[in-house]
Amino acid sequence: MAGPEKKLERSKSGLRMIPVSEADTSPFCLPEPPWVPDDECKQCQNCRGKFDFFKRRKHHCRRCGRCFCNDCCQEKVNLPRMQFLDPVRHCQVCTEVSRKEEEFFDKHLKSLQNGGYFSVCDSDIGPDDASMFFTKLSPNHRHLLFEGDSDKHEPILIEKIETLQILPSGKDDEGNTIAGGIAIKYKDTTGGINVIKMMVDSGGNRKPGQIWIASMQKCQEARDGVLV
Repeated sequence: MAGPEKKLERSKSGLRMIPVSEADTSPFCLPEPPWVPDDECKQCQNCRGKFDFFKRRKHHCRRCGRCFCNDCCQEKVNLPRMQFLDPVRHCQVCTEVSRKEEEFFDKHLKSLQNGGYFSVCDSDIGPDDASMFFTKLSPNHRHLLFEGDSDKHEPILIEKIETLQILPSGKDDEGNTIAGGIAIKYKDTTGGINVIKMMVDSGGNRKPGQIWIASMQKCQEARDGVLV
């Protein structure tokens, strides 16, 4: 499946590559914040130093829109959540947040898009009736897609996922739980509540499926705004 068509947009904060259609906007993206007006910036909103003849350089953090002195807003880091092409200026607090999110975009979203093989069944159906699907995140990050040889499963809208539950398959040598699958509770297209169980393919290499599950957890954290 091809990715969404995009266009180049210039804002006061920099160049952004955004989808042509708003319907293709990733649920993990954020709009640019409004900037605190210059005439309201009397002091740095971090160190509280006053803007005067000696400290007259002021900058706006591209992530939060607040006003800071040069010392408190000099880092330029990537901001994929707002779709900027180049690194943009950040305050100290937002720098740490954006760096964690950059790992999510570079690592976990790519893992979800690469997909994995899972044995999938509804919660009220036994594992003997499960079907094998190659499951992946759509290019616009909006749906989980299920590709099977014969059986079909409706796509799941990421924004309609309510909870995730890891299904353990044992513990490793250090006592850590090994993920054998994941249960996803979501609302379908009619508004009904469904739960599906996705078990990692028991044949061959289980690692891609386990990595996919870990990335799915990060996906839910990103939606909740609590990436750690």
